[in-house]
Amino acid sequence: MQLRLFAFFTAFAFAGTTPLAAQNAAPASVPEMSQPATGMPEIAGPATPKPFGALDVFELEIGADPQISPDGKQIVYVRRSMDIMIDNARSNIWTIKADGTGHRPVLSGTGSYSSPRWSPSGDRIAYITAVEGKGAELFVRWMDTGQTAMLTNLPEAPRNIAWAPDGKSIAFAMFVADKPSSLATPPSKPEGAKWAPAVKVIDEVAYRFDGSGYARPGKTHLFTVPADGGTPRQLTQGPYNHNGGFDWAPDGSAIYFSANRNEDWKLDPVESNIFRIAIKDRKIQQLTRRKGPDASPRISPNGEMIAYLGYDDKRLGYHTRQVYTMQVDGSQQRPVMDNFDRQIDDLEWISNDKMVISYNDRGRTYLAELTIDGVRKPLVRDVSGLAIGRPYTSGDFSTNESGLIAYTTGRATRPADIAIVDLDRTATRLTRLNDDLLFDREMGKVERLTWKSSAGNLDIEGWLVKPPQFDPNKKYPLILEIHGGPFAAYGPHFSAEAQLYAAAGYVVLYTNPRGSTSYGAEFANEIHHAYPGKDYDDLISGVDAAIGLGFIDEDQLFVTGGSGGGVLTAWIIGKTNRFAAAAVAKPVINWISFALTADAYPFFYKYWFAEAPWENPLNYWERSPLSLVGNVETPTLLITGEADYRTPISETEQYYQALKLRGVEAAMVRVPEAPHSIARRPSHLIAKVGNILGWFDQYRDKVEE
Repeated sequence: MQLRLFAFFTAFAFAGTTPLAAQNAAPASVPEMSQPATGMPEIAGPATPKPFGALDVFELEIGADPQISPDGKQIVYVRRSMDIMIDNARSNIWTIKADGTGHRPVLSGTGSYSSPRWSPSGDRIAYITAVEGKGAELFVRWMDTGQTAMLTNLPEAPRNIAWAPDGKSIAFAMFVADKPSSLATPPSKPEGAKWAPAVKVIDEVAYRFDGSGYARPGKTHLFTVPADGGTPRQLTQGPYNHNGGFDWAPDGSAIYFSANRNEDWKLDPVESNIFRIAIKDRKIQQLTRRKGPDASPRISPNGEMIAYLGYDDKRLGYHTRQVYTMQVDGSQQRPVMDNFDRQIDDLEWISNDKMVISYNDRGRTYLAELTIDGVRKPLVRDVSGLAIGRPYTSGDFSTNESGLIAYTTGRATRPADIAIVDLDRTATRLTRLNDDLLFDREMGKVERLTWKSSAGNLDIEGWLVKPPQFDPNKKYPLILEIHGGPFAAYGPHFSAEAQLYAAAGYVVLYTNPRGSTSYGAEFANEIHHAYPGKDYDDLISGVDAAIGLGFIDEDQLFVTGGSGGGVLTAWIIGKTNRFAAAAVAKPVINWISFALTADAYPFFYKYWFAEAPWENPLNYWERSPLSLVGNVETPTLLITGEADYRTPISETEQYYQALKLRGVEAAMVRVPEAPHSIARRPSHLIAKVGNILGWFDQYRDKVEE
């Protein structure tokens, strides 16, 4: 299973002494775990290690998508590295035995390989890779001989592959193109003539998507293909997308999937239900019907029960997704846990009455066992994710029928490695992918900090990253770094950006103000229809708490953030002039223009505001940083991807031009070809940090003078 951060504005072990207040506390039955995964010893570094540097970003490696074999003896996983020659990540598939030996490549080279999935017998893995001159295709590799075979010859890339229980076929999802819309038939151009490109007629509600560009007409459907190759068979039909996850019935007679097949699905981006489709005759049976998303169906080993994730849609900015179960005919639908105030990200059965779930609590990602009677037993708290830029919560895990668990583990100074939880429920880290680099680097130490907000006396949590060779008797400049989302969470996870800021001599404060996830629904919905707002007070109180530690120069304060953090950065400098400089990344500046230009526009106006922009424009304006631009005196850098369709660059341009008209020192950095994830490519991450530091250093020098 893959845990993915769900936050529209984000493209993802600590110690402390100050407890959070009761209203923000973890559920009472969640104990503090004794230790994260142990295993291979640390490699001793040199006496004088170097600080983490910009080009080191290209040397980082990430363990992802670990898949444990049916017999539990080995794990295949995706090993991601940064290729400096193509300025992008490259994914190979490696294997390691459950005892930590036999670490070696399975599929490697200049191509990229993804989605390894074991056959039920464990003799093969299916995977996806691109073929030269073609797109991605589905392959199978025999693990005993190393032989591989291409199973498909597809017009589009396959996704979400899953073996049938008998190992004779593989299901996958694939986009099926439709005929483009047209209002006119153009005349034939003369032979050899060079006319302008043809016009595009757009009539769909969702017509462009951040990261993938303008949409082609078509829908995603489910297919099966024989495991020894052959013609794919399309299972689902109709004007609906079927990309909400699926699972096979244990006898192979049906697939259970999630989709929104309602007539108004185009304007209802959250809604989905669970369906059953028979393999033989492709008849579809709808199993859930409530208002709200039902997704990620997982069938118990005996085929009698379905576990799935969902919630009742109350049109809140944030809903807490929970585990539900029902019989395979759709009867006896019920929540498994009552009053568990943390969102469940994923689940997997390990017996007919028990499953493994993942959830976030106070910036950490946990795995826990959960019985169908609602008894929960936490297992590990050190699940870590795939991001290297900023310290978001996320991670991957898989299980087998005996109950073994493979997962990605990490910490604040190390990207994700691969770990295993054995049947005695001992966690062991199996890989140390970055020791070859980081043993010679002094990383900034990450420490937890909590404080009371000046608004409502809420307890707020954050983390400080200290520069290498930190001296508590010196005074350091501070960077307040604000996460996006806004319904997302930072935690004690690796962040190349924070480490680069620290290596440049800054103390970095990153935090989870109200609105952040992993502290419960009430805390998250403190900003429901009120964002930005009192989250400003949480952040400023955090800056004051950091200053109170005695080593921050309060005349050298800087602020930055991306997406939702860009919103708050622009809001902050409209409220106060105490920061020496600001860097506003991919922000929303004007909620009216954003609500009518963002790719997910059917969502934003419905869940983040009470009314449409034309019904209550004043409410949109009062929450827009542009409304405060007349107060701004802080020198401001703006940075956004030119292909950003989530917070379009027109938002950045509005703010830049307003600042210039007012005579405020400002500069704009445009990232060519970059979507909302402006730091997705290594050179862009380096450029983002480098330009922000270059901007801050100008005003850091002025302060020192």
